[in-house]
Amino acid sequence: MRRSKDLRLLPDWFIRYKFVNSFFLGLSVGAIFTIYAPLDPSIYSIGGVALAVAMLIVARLYHRIMTTDWFFRISLFVEMILFAAIAWFLLYPYTYQTALLVYIGYQVTFVFGSYLVRAETLLLPSDTLLTRLDTAKQLGYLAGMIASYLFYKAVALQGIESNQDKVYTLHYLLLATEAIVIWLILRSFQRK
Repeated sequence: MRRSKDLRLLPDWFIRYKFVNSFFLGLSVGAIFTIYAPLDPSIYSIGGVALAVAMLIVARLYHRIMTTDWFFRISLFVEMILFAAIAWFLLYPYTYQTALLVYIGYQVTFVFGSYLVRAETLLLPSDTLLTRLDTAKQLGYLAGMIASYLFYKAVALQGIESNQDKVYTLHYLLLATEAIVIWLILRSFQRK
């Protein structure tokens, strides 16, 4: 990976970012099934084809985007898409259009998944840093899943019984978590 003349990655902040990013994933993983309920199953086929084609295009661009600058831009873009999807869902919950937009938003972020994993491996060249990174990711995901379970149980005790209401309420926590993720990605890179 070509290093940037302008940006450098700060590993300690980046590992914190990946922990909170994985925490977000753990929190959100169960919610998508409720959000996507209005969608016809054929949408997933079309979305899968579009995702595969888009991932092929991104892979063909590796020779240009395997830089620290592009890694930062794409990482921030992905996080902003997620923030926008969550905000949209809070404003317009449980319509077909919202489900479709949230699905498209997540698919857009998945387009860059392989690239981001490859690039982060190249940016953190030592085994020690990669071990810390992967440990942080797994601990974040585990913490997010546990927090999600506890959150759903807590809101049920508050009288919120429907799955849709539980998922909608969770999105306030997801929005706050995503804001922290964006702050951490901004802290993870420094101008030289």
